[in-house]
Amino acid sequence: MSFETIIPKKLKKVSKIGIVTPSAPVAGKELVRRFKKGVLFLENLGFEVVVAEHALGVDNWRAATPVECAEDINSMFADKTVDAIICSIGGETANTCLPFLDWATIRENPKIFLGISDITVLLNAIHKKTGLVTFHGNDILFGFGNDMGDYELNEFLDRFQKGKIGILKKNSEHKTIRSGKAQGKLFGGNLNCLLKLAGTPYFPDLSGSVLFLEEYESTPEEADCKLNQLKQMGVFEQVNAVIVGYIWGMQKEGAIPTTQVEDVLLEVSKEFDFPILKSNDFGHNCLNTVLPVGCRVEVDADKKEISILEKCVE
Repeated sequence: MSFETIIPKKLKKVSKIGIVTPSAPVAGKELVRRFKKGVLFLENLGFEVVVAEHALGVDNWRAATPVECAEDINSMFADKTVDAIICSIGGETANTCLPFLDWATIRENPKIFLGISDITVLLNAIHKKTGLVTFHGNDILFGFGNDMGDYELNEFLDRFQKGKIGILKKNSEHKTIRSGKAQGKLFGGNLNCLLKLAGTPYFPDLSGSVLFLEEYESTPEEADCKLNQLKQMGVFEQVNAVIVGYIWGMQKEGAIPTTQVEDVLLEVSKEFDFPILKSNDFGHNCLNTVLPVGCRVEVDADKKEISILEKCVE
């Protein structure tokens, strides 16, 4: 079943932002420090911040049980005073709360939902089950709580307060991997986390889409495996274009030069002709733009540009 695309309302200068932790816990002094710093950053921008009941919980390897994590998300969507929801951190277990999410409540109360890494699971699943445009971008700990600079702050405010669309601002030099220009709905995020949805009712419909992919740590062998899985799932027969983001483990300072994920993708998809663009403006441990999941975009690999074609907030 597919749903009509829904877009959330813009942020106002005095909007209320809810914080949820649906995967790894905010555990240890350093992570708690970053959490508090991120909350203070948002408050200094003029926003009111409300922290979900289990957002600072620790339940072994996760913040809370799957039911409790889902309850936090459901409650934030149901709360009419909350205008946006930002995830505090990624992790490994965001998929465990999917069966307990109240899709009707989410659909009836559309609002900004922002996260990165393991939150890829929720960004794509929420759109699939409700039609709501979600957003791939900074979380609390590693974005707002990590000395956010002008590029990231402006991308956040431009997207959510001003509703700016069009050509995305670049913070890095983009690279043409395979020539061409294409349009489609934008889906993706962290490749490893996206594949957690494979074979489930929550995997996005990638027909005619633009797929964006990043990884935290990866090797050419792991990229070969995961990209071939996408190929065997029929993904490369469906997508119109692919954008490869920053791969921290392979691109970080001091990394041993090796074949990059975009090179592996070019080889794995050699019988296809969809354009491939490389960008270091989204991913782990880099400066992040804000990408609207479920919104129509255009990729021009020759001009090295990504453009948002339709409004993603109203």
